[in-house]
Amino acid sequence: MLFMITQVHTPETCPTDEGGADVLIDKKVPGLTVKGRWGAWAQHTVWYLVEVDSPDAIQKFLNPGMKRCTCTVTPVAESPIKR
Repeated sequence: MLFMITQVHTPETCPTDEGGADVLIDKKVPGLTVKGRWGAWAQHTVWYLVEVDSPDAIQKFLNPGMKRCTCTVTPVAESPIKR
């Protein structure tokens, strides 16, 4: 399953001096593959396209940033809906 995650933090909680956006996620979660990552750094927003075996992996992936970020998780598909 593919999901697009939008992760937003405030300027006050920005991790720029603590290792950057990597400290807000756990890239080693079993069953989760990061397919892409994009940032609008001045807006303090990061997008991740992830593929997961289970939605539970998403929670584990986002856990490091739980005290400084809000997230929106949206299921997405690679192909249009067939009619």
